[in-house]
Amino acid sequence: MTKKPHTRLSVNINKIATLRNARGENRPSVEQVACDCQAFGAEGITVHPRPDERHIRRADVYALRPLVKVEFNIEGYPAPEFLDLVLKVRPEQVTLVPDAADALTSSAGWDVAPNLEFLTSVVERLKAHGIRSSIFVGTDIDNIRAAAATGTDRIELYTKPYADLYHKDRESAVAPFVEASRAAHNLGLGVNAGHDLDLDNLAYFHASLPYLHEVSIGHALVCDALYLGLEETVRRYLAALRD
Repeated sequence: MTKKPHTRLSVNINKIATLRNARGENRPSVEQVACDCQAFGAEGITVHPRPDERHIRRADVYALRPLVKVEFNIEGYPAPEFLDLVLKVRPEQVTLVPDAADALTSSAGWDVAPNLEFLTSVVERLKAHGIRSSIFVGTDIDNIRAAAATGTDRIELYTKPYADLYHKDRESAVAPFVEASRAAHNLGLGVNAGHDLDLDNLAYFHASLPYLHEVSIGHALVCDALYLGLEETVRRYLAALRD
């Protein structure tokens, strides 16, 4: 039997930048929060710089690169400006999302087949620079097969449907993700996940999936930190990822 992979916690610090930007100064500092999350045990830092820079700015990405000693994951739509940024910064991972420039948050995965040629070319560019790629998708198995055809290293499963159904019927909520995880693994893909995972639903999700390499969590984690403190919050999310 294949050993279940260790699941990394990557903390998305976009909301820290949103709070900072509200005052136009450097409080809270995204650099300090990233360093603190690392010190508290987080195994990754995620940012999603958007074209309007309403939270993470391009300058933040450059400033964070020498400070992030764990895995650095940069999310975004692979427009030319985004690719220019990530090819200069060279994070460990780039997560490709299909968001429009004005999207409030990522709300769906790629429909890969109509974008196969485009995504394949992006994945090839990232690989040429030694950067792992991950494509944001739903649980449709044919779509995951199409993602594998691009040559990507991983997929990231969009988990809002799981979170929405979790409190009504958690077994039904997680079932498509279990199958997607197996299918991705059988296709040679690593499996990441993210969106609306929190301290209520994360442990069950992690325990249920046979293959899960990384979760990226931002909004819920930052909300919890307002009450629990950042160190205790990171500790609790890490505990949810331990069998």
